[in-house]
Amino acid sequence: MQTVTVNGGNLYQIAAQYLGDATQWVRIAIQNGLTDPFLNVSAPIALVIPDRDPQATGGVPPQ
Repeated sequence: MQTVTVNGGNLYQIAAQYLGDATQWVRIAIQNGLTDPFLNVSAPIALVIPDRDPQATGGVPPQ
C-alpha cells in the first residue's frame, strides 16, 4: 500500500494511474471509507492506495 495526496479529481483517474485499471476505483473507495468516486474537496486529501491486484475486478461497491 501507498499513500498519495491529491487535490480533487476522481477515483477513476487515480485507479487508472496507480492500479492500471480505472474500474478498480472501488478498491480505493473502500480502503478510504468513500462512496463517491468524485473528490469534491477544497483542500488536498491523502488517500491510501491498495497494492495492485491483477485478479481484482472493479464495479459497484457493496451496499
